[in-house]
Amino acid sequence: MNFITEISEFIPNNEQENQDKKVILGYIKQYPHNILSRNNEIAHITSSGFIMNPSFDKVLLVHHNIRNAWAWTGGHADGDANLLQVAVREAKEETGVNEVVPLTKKIVSVDILPVFGHWKKGKYVNTHLHLSIAYILIASENETLTINKNENSGVSWFSVDKFTDAYFDEHDVYLYNKLIKRAKDLNADLS
Repeated sequence: MNFITEISEFIPNNEQENQDKKVILGYIKQYPHNILSRNNEIAHITSSGFIMNPSFDKVLLVHHNIRNAWAWTGGHADGDANLLQVAVREAKEETGVNEVVPLTKKIVSVDILPVFGHWKKGKYVNTHLHLSIAYILIASENETLTINKNENSGVSWFSVDKFTDAYFDEHDVYLYNKLIKRAKDLNADLS
């Protein structure tokens, strides 16, 4: 399926997703030639995987080098229109897990996420927006975890009760709790 069709068919669950979906689709129409590329220096599509264990009581995160914070996996589409494939690839690259499967092949969240200016590989990357397309991925806690030193300095499972203001900033708390709830609801619907 075409990624634009997938985003169009995503049914928002709240006003934030409704607004972000509208803006993302509008931006895609304005920049169809480079929306999947970092060459669009203002905003571009990224694909993220929110990795949970089969019990839905833990989340696998990486300690992100640029953000200097624990975060979900994901990355730039870099021209790849198969956004689920991008999310799975990034999950494997960033955590070292071999087996990771989508809970559903459908998009579970759309979010516009700010990325503040930073240095990467000796080059300054200006502040821009990630037009984040998200999927719920499932992996076993028995998988061997590996740090990808180019991207992160840690890989660890977190209990779902840790997603509070005591451990994460308010934007991550909102996003991660939204995804935890969505995963549990989807799992109940699929059962």
